[in-house]
Amino acid sequence: MLDPQQIEEWIVAGLACEQLSVDGDGQHFQAVIVSKEFAGLNRVQRQQRVNACLKEHFDTGILHALSMQCLTPEEAQNRG
Repeated sequence: MLDPQQIEEWIVAGLACEQLSVDGDGQHFQAVIVSKEFAGLNRVQRQQRVNACLKEHFDTGILHALSMQCLTPEEAQNRG
């Protein structure tokens, strides 16, 4: 069973994150990712950036489902 901590490690290996949290039940996961790298990107581009970090794990079937909120530090601060 996949651990949320492992997904965090994969994301951090490919994306500079100011804040990151992943929760899940071993099959389906939810992530909140805060990164300066999202500045100027729309929602789809941000998710594509994260998916690029996880591509090999999606391709091998180790990771099946990840819903995500991708925010800049300013957006995260404004959301409270």
